Amino acid sequence: MLTRKQKDLLLYIHEKMSEDDIPPSFEEMKNALGLKSKSGIHRLISALVERGYIERLPHRARALEIKRLPEGFKSAKGDQSAVAKLSNEITATHEAAGFAALDEVPLYGRIAAGTPIEAIRNEGEMLQVPQGFVGHGDHYALIVDGDSMINAGIHDQDTVIIKRCDSAENGTIVVALVDDLEVTLKRLRRAGSKIVLEPENDAYEPRILEPERVKIQGRLASLLRTYH
Repeated sequence: MLTRKQKDLLLYIHEKMSEDDIPPSFEEMKNALGLKSKSGIHRLISALVERGYIERLPHRARALEIKRLPEGFKSAKGDQSAVAKLSNEITATHEAAGFAALDEVPLYGRIAAGTPIEAIRNEGEMLQVPQGFVGHGDHYALIVDGDSMINAGIHDQDTVIIKRCDSAENGTIVVALVDDLEVTLKRLRRAGSKIVLEPENDAYEPRILEPERVKIQGRLASLLRTYH
């Protein structure tokens, strides 16, 4: 099933190509969907390609081909007002929901909240959040994989917004890089000369490490959760 924005973009591309067989530019798509940057369009197109709705044609600029449309959609080919109507509907929806202004933070992939895993950076992937949601400073987003922080209210598949920093106070929930290989989300504790990465789930044991093995990559700033 497509998200609302994925469907809006697919239908917008379809209607534009119905007019002159030329896909809209990324700038046109960005403006039509009311997005702040083109990176959001790249993300939506990638999702549509993965789901088999669109195909990228190699060696051609702006080369997109519609493979299929949402079930039940009736083409408005030849209707010159269809594109403008769709754009107005999208903009009105965004404004009514209070999301006329959005911020973006890079989405770096998944982070383990159970067993540490190597961080996966999805270059170019962006997450849109309401303007002012992240505050000042450099931030990035990660999707939580696991339940070891559940007692802190951080659940599996939540999206955490991380403020980039290289130090944190005792008791702070941080993104920690261990041995330059593994990244994990844990509560930071200091015990004498040791660093303790402490889970918030009694089913998991804390990790006690030498300070030189741990690098702080950021601290928890906020959290997003989607209910299905």
